[in-house]
Parts: sequence; structure tokens; C-alpha cells
Amino acid sequence: MKKNKTLWTAGVVVVMGIATLVVVLVRGKNHTFEQDFQIEAAAIPGLVDKIYLADKENNKVLLTMQDDTTWYVDEKYVASQPMVDLLLETLAEMRIRGVVNKNAKETVINQIAAKSVKVEVYYKDYRINWFNGKFRLFPYERCEVIYVGHDTQDMMATYMYREGDEAPMEMHIPGFRGCLSPRFVIDPLLWRSHSIVSLPVQRIEKVELDIPNMPSESFSLVREGDGFVFNLMNPMQRVDGFDTARVAQLLSSFVNLNFDEFAKAVPKAELDTTFSAAPRTILKITDTDGKETELKTYVKYANPDDIKAMPDTTMYKIFDLDRLYAVLDKKDTVLIQYYVFDNILQPASFFLGRNSSAIAK
Repeated sequence: MKKNKTLWTAGVVVVMGIATLVVVLVRGKNHTFEQDFQIEAAAIPGLVDKIYLADKENNKVLLTMQDDTTWYVDEKYVASQPMVDLLLETLAEMRIRGVVNKNAKETVINQIAAKSVKVEVYYKDYRINWFNGKFRLFPYERCEVIYVGHDTQDMMATYMYREGDEAPMEMHIPGFRGCLSPRFVIDPLLWRSHSIVSLPVQRIEKVELDIPNMPSESFSLVREGDGFVFNLMNPMQRVDGFDTARVAQLLSSFVNLNFDEFAKAVPKAELDTTFSAAPRTILKITDTDGKETELKTYVKYANPDDIKAMPDTTMYKIFDLDRLYAVLDKKDTVLIQYYVFDNILQPASFFLGRNSSAIAK
């Protein structure tokens, strides 16, 4: 009986081995560049778990998925999910618009060799993958390497070359009017998430707004059971009778609060004036796990060069009416919009129904 079972198991293994060989041979025989240049795994959540991008000037970005849900930039910063989604969508949906003709082939190859973005896409694949993924065996990590070159003359496609193929191709997404190269960016800052906090009201423990130039308007909201207590901070005292609608609007702002962009090149004039002064506001949000997020805001000038000619910058300031500078968690200098923060950076009197209701700018 045991011998028969052993023979039966061996027979199954042999049959599966033959079947696998047949599948590999058939796939190899039918393999064409046109059929599988796109990476179909990018359309299936969770299969692609690492993407590496690099250019000829030694700029590089590593995108990795951790905990099967969250993408990170260079294994340190949370990535922008919309950016990652767009890249995966591009890899899955791009198709060949045309083959580079023989006369232009050498020129295009040389241009890609001189200036291109190398894209390494790592994903889980299976040696046996039958019945639309219902029967899969022998998993392994597969890597596709694509070189993204320049755009075609009509700006409706992008030249790409896949490692191991004979020639580059013109790639596009059917129905999309435009080229694909802008989706393969190398700047790590552009890949990073712009999220400040993403907290439902149930996960907020405390909100504190300190206004250094108006200390009597500084306040905090502290969770008490299912509600919140409103406290003035200077001097510290609990205040009842606050405007619950305005406080509810403030708390709901933290469900998905984002900054506008990273401030990559702050003019020296502003470094010498704006950031040497006390911040306009200091916002702290603490969640129920004890994690604190701090945002210090600073005025932004509309034309920083004019500051040099001002005899007294305390009396005359040219403000940017749309955006503020902010320092997030003492690390990143970013830009935020007044429009987004109008319900957040308000003094205590705004929430207590008093006369003063100007934003703390």
C-alpha cells in the first residue's frame, strides 16, 4: 500500500513536471515583445512590491511596499499613494504604439543609452499559473527592467527599451493623449506623501494651538470621554460654552490634512528674516496612541527680494496671500494653503463666539 502511494506521488510529480515544461516551451514559443511589454502584475494589488528608478546622473529612488499595504520612499518616508498608483497603472496599461523603424533604431538606442530612466520592477510570479490564477505553484520573485527614454515628436508616446529585447518601442496608453515619461520621476521629494495627519475624530486625543504673539488666544482641546474639553492656555483655564459646530469642523479637518508641497529652495532673505523670528502658530495634534504631530507656521512673503529694501520689516510686510511656510515635526519645511487651514489656525475667541475671529496669520 505504501509502495503504491509512493508510486502515485512520483507519478503526479512527473506529470506536473512535464506539464510545467510544456507550459514554459509554449510560452517561450509564443512569446512576443508586443504581447507582454506591459507588466500585468502591476494591475493586481500586492504582487508588485518593489520599484527602483535611476537615471544617468546618479539620481535614484527606491519604492518598497511594507506590511503589504504601505509604500515607502527609500525605506524611510511614506510614499504618495496617488503617485504610486499612477506608476503601477502606467506599467499595467501601457501598450506598443509602433516599432522604431530601422533607419531610426540606432539613433533612438543611442539617445536612450545617453539619457533615460532605468526602471526595475520586482513582483511575485509563479512557474505554474493556470486557470486565471486559480491554480498557482512554485512562486519566485521576477524582475523586469525597462529603460524609459525621450518622447516621440508628436508628444503622444515615449520611447522605451526592455532589457533583453532587440529594439526599443514607442509606448503609449490607448485613449490617453500625452507622453508617459513624466510619470517616471526621480526626485524623491515628489514621491513622498504630503499627509500631515490622517485621523478620524475618534482617534484624536488632544489638539493644541499656541499663538506666540497672542498668548491669550492660545487654546487646547482635550478628549474627555466621548467629547472634548476646551482650555485656554494663558492662563490655563477650562472654558464652557464653546461653539460646538466650529470645534467639530476643526476636528474633522484632521481626517485628511495635507500640505501643498515641499519648500525646496527657500530664498536667503526669508531664511534671515522669517525663520529667525518666532513662529506665527504652533499646532500640535496627539492621537490616542500618544503620537504627536507638530506644525510650526511662518509668514511667507510674496516677493522675498523686496525685504532687503524695507527700512522696517516689522511695520511693512508683503505677504503671500495664498500660502504659508510650515515646519513639520522639526524636519521638513513645507508650504501650506490658507484655504485649507482657515478652519484650523483660528484663535480661541473664534471658537468661543467672541468678537475677534481673524485667522492667526
